[in-house]
Amino acid sequence: MFSLNDSLRYYLCAGSCDLRKGFDRLSGVVRGEMGRDPLSGEVFIFVNKPCTSIKLLHWERGGLVIYHKRLERGRFSLPALDKATQSFHLGWTDLVMMIEGISLEKIRYKKRFENIKKKR
Repeated sequence: MFSLNDSLRYYLCAGSCDLRKGFDRLSGVVRGEMGRDPLSGEVFIFVNKPCTSIKLLHWERGGLVIYHKRLERGRFSLPALDKATQSFHLGWTDLVMMIEGISLEKIRYKKRFENIKKKR
């Protein structure tokens, strides 16, 4: 079942990726280049060089799932690299906006109450 939501963690692979890769090779990228576990339940995001296609790799109960979207027109707008960690960490809202074509560069988030106990 489709189970992407705001309770998951989303990680964008730095650099472009050959999106002809399937489950096993994308899992290898997650382990080798991102230093994470593809079976962790986190969602890993891969974008091709022209930023016209995106794949999400996610472990759900029973197996891996790949979500794939190809744009017929336009490009995905990618977030800025976090220089401290040399990685991209996206929230659910950021991912949805990126897929819907909203630029992530000039977005400002207002302060909101956040339940610290809910965070892991």
